[in-house]
Amino acid sequence: MSNPVRVTSRKRIYRRRRALVFGTLAVLLAGGVYVPTAAAADVPDAPAVIAAPDVPATEAVEPDFPDFGRGAIGAIGFDGVLASSGDQGPFPIASITKVVTALVVLDAKPLGAGEDGPDIEFTDADVQIYNDVLAQNGSLQPVSAGMVLTQRQTMETMLIPSANNYAESLARWAYGSRDAYLTAARAWLDSHQLTDTVVEDANGLSPSNRSTPADLVALGELALADPTVAAIVAMPAAVEPGIGTIENTNQLLGTSGVDGIKTGTTDEAGACLLFSTDIPVGGETVTVVGAILGAADHDVLDDAVVALLASVTPGFHEVPLVHKGDPYAEYSTEWGSEATAVAAESRSVLTWSDTPVTAEVSARPLESGAAGEDIGSVTFTVGDREYEVPLELDASLADPDLWWRVTNPPWARSAVPAA
Repeated sequence: MSNPVRVTSRKRIYRRRRALVFGTLAVLLAGGVYVPTAAAADVPDAPAVIAAPDVPATEAVEPDFPDFGRGAIGAIGFDGVLASSGDQGPFPIASITKVVTALVVLDAKPLGAGEDGPDIEFTDADVQIYNDVLAQNGSLQPVSAGMVLTQRQTMETMLIPSANNYAESLARWAYGSRDAYLTAARAWLDSHQLTDTVVEDANGLSPSNRSTPADLVALGELALADPTVAAIVAMPAAVEPGIGTIENTNQLLGTSGVDGIKTGTTDEAGACLLFSTDIPVGGETVTVVGAILGAADHDVLDDAVVALLASVTPGFHEVPLVHKGDPYAEYSTEWGSEATAVAAESRSVLTWSDTPVTAEVSARPLESGAAGEDIGSVTFTVGDREYEVPLELDASLADPDLWWRVTNPPWARSAVPAA
């Protein structure tokens, strides 16, 4: 007969062994399934916590335009007109027309910087042009049949002393006839979007030669972009064979940095000036181009241009938008890793007056990332221009370790909102 106590003891031992076996199997099963699953499961991205970026502000400047006529100013690298005064419709431009002539001629007969170009032999037809200009009481320089000048010398004689007869002779030499030149001039003006400018001759004596201040600013920028024209209009004087010394009609050359571009005077236009000057701004230079039409005389006009430039100069600013290393967003992961999105480079811009500046930051969510990794950008809008600066991590954003993954079950992580 069996002992009841011994039987009970055996059953307990069996149950303990069975629990141990199954417990061990459960642990092994959990370790073999849960840990790899937890280790491989997605972890929540850390959102970029963006701080509102600081943007620079500048004060408005009011250009001191004269109380007569009409005018406008612009600057190379800045779109359109920066400021204007008076009626902005088409108005007679007198000898500023010769800037169009120079550029249209160079379109057919290009000259490189410092080149003289082909020889031009003047004929009896050029002497007749001289007599026609003389009859109109226009500005002129002597010419004789058989005289020879280079293309550059002819252009100098047209632009520096504003010789009307040389403008007509040059245009006919380049295009064969007055009408052919005028057709080419219209096409050139249209191709450069100078649609408010009309020329009826090459020298500007006709009151039908008209333009707007805005078109003249654009014309001046085109003139300065051509090395031949830019060099000639900056010359105070020159000596030409068969003519002698010629002096620039632009008496402002060298004053307030003025280095061009062209005067004009007729009864209909009054005294006119298309002008340019270089203004140092920080470590850069701004080339200002302006036009004033309709002054009583050139003394009054010159004083007005000097006053205008003095008022305009403080309106240009070198504005630092961002310095390398400036912070724009913070990252902080659930497992305690932290990093900052910083500007990858410095950037500054030239601005005019109180041009508005805004900034927008874009940085993507991250699970992890290496120091220096490109993770977004800050875009500055300055007026109608945009400047994009890349953002990078200032330090590594580490992956979570195995302990964090195991102690933070995948089903709990899903409760973390995605960025």
